[in-house]
Amino acid sequence: MEVDAINALEGASYHQGGRTVDDYLDNFQALVSDAGYMDPWTLVVKFQRGLRLGIQNQIATMPYRQPTDTDTDLDAWYRAAWRIDQVCLANEAFQSVSCSVPSASPKTISARPPPLSVARLSSAPPLSVAPKPLPPAPSMGVPIDIDATRKTRSLSLRGCY
Repeated sequence: MEVDAINALEGASYHQGGRTVDDYLDNFQALVSDAGYMDPWTLVVKFQRGLRLGIQNQIATMPYRQPTDTDTDLDAWYRAAWRIDQVCLANEAFQSVSCSVPSASPKTISARPPPLSVARLSSAPPLSVAPKPLPPAPSMGVPIDIDATRKTRSLSLRGCY
């Protein structure tokens, strides 16, 4: 079991891919535990390397509470990745409701916080989207040309003066 976990962490099979950060975190933490990895620097590098590139880029450009490449606080990396994933999932849900073309694979927003003890300190609740349908536009009907009957009569009388 330890050898399998070490092999997975040394390869790319543990990477996030199309999974949510919640699923990636669960798998990553299980592999780290099974492999017996303890060095915080190694854990941060492995976690960062396994994240989807879009989430890595967003963490690198976060305006505040950004874990740095030299930050060995693994919980900070977990929280940052989880927050970004929740925002992305909420945005996907919003766009799939707003657009006329449905998205290929709708995803759900996780209601559970990241698996951290310090995550409970965050004041931001998980995002949820419950769009309300728009009311139908009022119908104005077809405008009536009230002068239409007068126009036909006045045209026929013009020629005899």
